[in-house]
Amino acid sequence: MNLPNKLTMLRIILIPIFLVFLLCPIPYGRYAALAVFIIASLTDCLDGYIARKYNLITDFGKFIDPLADKLLCSSAMIALTNVPGSVISLPLVVVIIIIAREFMITGFRTLAVEKGVVIAASPWGKAKTISQMLMIILLLLNLDVLKILTVFIIAVATVLTVISAVDYLIKNKSVLKG
Repeated sequence: MNLPNKLTMLRIILIPIFLVFLLCPIPYGRYAALAVFIIASLTDCLDGYIARKYNLITDFGKFIDPLADKLLCSSAMIALTNVPGSVISLPLVVVIIIIAREFMITGFRTLAVEKGVVIAASPWGKAKTISQMLMIILLLLNLDVLKILTVFIIAVATVLTVISAVDYLIKNKSVLKG
């Protein structure tokens, strides 16, 4: 297993640690969860950079990296829908929209692979992921002074989620034919 794939696996291993810090009554657990989430998010940037720079892209990495992202962000969003003491809880409808998009695009990509079509990540998809990670970080910071910014980023992440889904479907509509 190469370094980028090890970093991706580390991201998956960090998910339960993140959840324990966030959901268990541990002093400063929310801030420990924030640190773990940031480290896990940075592994996402780092594994892709290393894989591209050193030509370490593997089929396993193509499969597991987006899955790790979805697991990390989905777990965080579900957990953040109802955390006691939160300045803002993530609205459940936002979580449903985002997770529904992830299932839809994952299914769409699976269908494309069966037809021999590779659907690369789009700039909209990357912007969606970055906005979701920023949204989660702001929710974890839980600062009243950032309340308006947090609500704005929640809206941006939701809109980018929908735009990226539509973009994938329009650009690859030939996958749905036949």
